Amino acid sequence: MLEIACFNAESAIAASKAGADRIELCADYAAGGVTPLPSTLHQVRKETATPINVMIRPRGGDFVYSDEEFERMKTDIDSYKGSASGFVFGILDERNRVDIQRNGELVMLATPLPCTFHRAFDQTMKKSEAAEQLVECGFKAILTSGGLFDAVAGADKVGELQKDWGSKITIILGGGVRSSNISVLREKTRVEWYHSAAITMPGETVDPVEVEKLTTRLK
Repeated sequence: MLEIACFNAESAIAASKAGADRIELCADYAAGGVTPLPSTLHQVRKETATPINVMIRPRGGDFVYSDEEFERMKTDIDSYKGSASGFVFGILDERNRVDIQRNGELVMLATPLPCTFHRAFDQTMKKSEAAEQLVECGFKAILTSGGLFDAVAGADKVGELQKDWGSKITIILGGGVRSSNISVLREKTRVEWYHSAAITMPGETVDPVEVEKLTTRLK
């Protein structure tokens, strides 16, 4: 299964037409993805029935948020619930541990929509402990490169997470996933879901040909 991170409406629509199983909709590729504008989600929703998980991230940078930023995250989830298929977010404390209370509150607010804990997971020191906490918080998926620079470097670790936690929470492999390496990554990790921006040129626009290649290699 293939999830494509899209940073504008044009990319989301193109990725859907090219065969993506799900869209992760966000904005600002350079910042690593932040919450998109409501107008972007509405435009994409008019054009496709593909599931759309919305990124809830008030800014780039670290994943330790002020009270004001946390309130904004709650407001955004509430306002997007009518159109989103799910949400993607992650909050850590000052020691890069899962903020159980705040994450749990957002998961509860998002109910019944599923939530994915994004690559903030890669900054946690104890991955197995963090995975257990995320299961307890009610997350349905974890997006990770295994805590290393990219999916290729972290494939073995992701394979371990899949073996240990795959029956309790969906492990999504992300971070430099491309059509050129996805077959090897699939063999190493055995995860069901793969995450890619499918950007092959300067800018933040998806390459639909790359999406097609990715889907072909996952068949």
